[in-house]
Amino acid sequence: MIRMRTGFIVLVLVVIVLFAMRRTLHADSGKMPAVGQMAPDFTLPSQEDAAVSLSQYRGKWVVLYFYPKDMTSGCTMEAHNFQQDLPKYTSANAVILGVSVDSADSHKKFCTKEGLNFKLLADPDKKVVKLYDSEMAVFPVAARNTFLIDPQGKIVQVWTKVDPQVHSKEVLAAIQTAKETGK
Repeated sequence: MIRMRTGFIVLVLVVIVLFAMRRTLHADSGKMPAVGQMAPDFTLPSQEDAAVSLSQYRGKWVVLYFYPKDMTSGCTMEAHNFQQDLPKYTSANAVILGVSVDSADSHKKFCTKEGLNFKLLADPDKKVVKLYDSEMAVFPVAARNTFLIDPQGKIVQVWTKVDPQVHSKEVLAAIQTAKETGK
């Protein structure tokens, strides 16, 4: 009996490790859009249930950030920091687009509760999450990745596994550097 239980536990652990390895190998397959590439276009509903396309922001810097879940501590912190810095983004001719697998209704509640005034886009089918290779390895949610897209639609910087506490400042600095260097 103990031997069967131990065997079962080992089997479960092996399956978990193999799943994580498969996802890690997939993430390294080059599928994630890279710096220098044109950002893949998409259309998703916002918290107002209005269709939002990446292409409608040509001429502006776009901070496309993926996050796991509305109303969780890290995601709330990251959203608050973007909101706090929103006037700086506006001055830099930049918009913020957050994407998670939550529904538009969940985004609406999150924005209302937390006082968020930028677009959160609903991707419950994970089409854009997968397009940007930003699915978390173990859980069926978006990974905390960000793509900085220039006014011509080209990706100029990618961050993976970001620290939500300091990320907004990192992105603002990257926009400033990109503007100064022309990259």
